[in-house]
Amino acid sequence: MTVAPTHTEAVGSPDLERCPLMPTYGAPRVQFVRGEGSWLWDRDGTRYLDFLSGLAVTSLGHAHPAVADAIAEQARTLLHVSNLFATEPGPDVARTLDRLLGGGGQVFFCNSGAEANEAAIKLARKWGGHNRYQIVSTYGSFHGRTLATLHATGQPSKWEGFQPLPEGFRHVAWDDLDALDGAIDDTVAAVLVEPVQGEGGVNPATAEYLQGMRQLCTDRGVLLMFDEVQTGLGRTGRWFGHQHAGIVPDVVTMAKALGNGVPVGACWASTGVAAAFEPGDHATTFGGQPLAMAAARAVLAVMEAEDVPAKATRAGERIRSLAAELPAVAGSRGEGLLIGIALVDGVDARVVAAAALDAGLVINAVTPTTLRLAPSLLVTDDEIDAALDILRTVLA
Repeated sequence: MTVAPTHTEAVGSPDLERCPLMPTYGAPRVQFVRGEGSWLWDRDGTRYLDFLSGLAVTSLGHAHPAVADAIAEQARTLLHVSNLFATEPGPDVARTLDRLLGGGGQVFFCNSGAEANEAAIKLARKWGGHNRYQIVSTYGSFHGRTLATLHATGQPSKWEGFQPLPEGFRHVAWDDLDALDGAIDDTVAAVLVEPVQGEGGVNPATAEYLQGMRQLCTDRGVLLMFDEVQTGLGRTGRWFGHQHAGIVPDVVTMAKALGNGVPVGACWASTGVAAAFEPGDHATTFGGQPLAMAAARAVLAVMEAEDVPAKATRAGERIRSLAAELPAVAGSRGEGLLIGIALVDGVDARVVAAAALDAGLVINAVTPTTLRLAPSLLVTDDEIDAALDILRTVLA
């Protein structure tokens, strides 16, 4: 297997003395050039089983024909005219998302999960008014890499080097309603939470926690905002992760799976909350442009036709059942096809993930003790069995 060059080594051409990319991701070990369904190929022709889906993005697998056809057709028709004018098929996508969320809301389109959360934060501040601007989130959360979403992220180690961060963010312990209650005062506009903490280690919230949070936010008059960037659109076994708890949020953000690889994000809010935004309050040049919306419309059509929440539930149960039989596994957690496999003490998840890659399986170490699996929602039983066989060999 060819190892990709570091950021200080020559790349490809002898005329290029160092990598032209900023060193924000470290040196990749593999360069992928093609994908189909649950499979990836590197530049040497080696095939890999993808159980990470580009961090839960390619939920219909790579190069899904319906999505590829929609992108190609839209590229030949109209790519961009700006949001000064109406285009298609954005309204269709917004109506579908609103329906999947239970109705009664409106959608703002953007380009990523971080941007969706930025929109939610700005909306909460506008809704709250000048004296209600604080956003409460939980330790262990991840909400993005912009300065505001970085401070909303409850991982202080990620703040280092970027201080001072924007004001207006508080953090409380995960799964602690008393701590949340104590953090809400007259300056708080909203609570922002993930139904499953993805980057924090695949930690699912209990239904009781989310239901208590909903009641607390209602009683205290603050918005309940769910970050569904990683959990949204079928991955947890429901269209959205909070739906397991049977509650109605005020704001929901999403991205990742919505474009199946095309950059697109969305912020949904109930109509009464969305009304806080007026023309000129928020915008993005590329948000909702026809190419991204054509991809999203095709993605949602396939997801509904395939009933991906049901597929995620069944496939997730199969993976967790097989994972329980693996050596060096202490247990597993998650919802649907967002799964964290906890390893026994002394086994480094980063070493295991690297060895799995060498063996042809793409996963990642979301924490030093936890492997994250997030395969395509259309993954087959044979692919699940093959992936777990590779992992069994590696762990043995």
